[in-house]
Amino acid sequence: MEKIPMTRAGFSALEAELKTLKSEERPAIIRAIAEAREHGDLSENAEYHSAREKQSFIEGRIKELEGVIGLSEVIDPTKLSGAIKFGVTVTLVDEDTDEEKTWQIVGEHEANIEKGLLNIKSPIARALIGKEEGDSVEVRTPGGERSYEVLKIAFI
Repeated sequence: MEKIPMTRAGFSALEAELKTLKSEERPAIIRAIAEAREHGDLSENAEYHSAREKQSFIEGRIKELEGVIGLSEVIDPTKLSGAIKFGVTVTLVDEDTDEEKTWQIVGEHEANIEKGLLNIKSPIARALIGKEEGDSVEVRTPGGERSYEVLKIAFI
């Protein structure tokens, strides 16, 4: 199996979610199912069916998180230098609008564009890999062609 690159923060967030699911959510749903069973006829018991559906979701998420965590390779960007690579924080300026954007290039499971966490597999991240400060980057995005200039690379 192929390793999944991840930052320390992303790995910690997944571990915390897994711990919450196992120690809080799973026991709560087991209690809810037991309580719903006490209400009698399960074929027409909406609470029971809802609880079972939620249990199925929780167990699926637990299996998914355990798989991702097991394949994770935590990369520490503070030990890197040079050109843009996984884990770095990069500040770009859109050459058409002069709008500045700062993103950290992270793994697929921790990406969140609203929080400035850019998926390594995104068109922008793929175009940025290997570039250095001052380089121009042409990116074909779903919204069309974009041109960026790399202003700053930070290994934090």
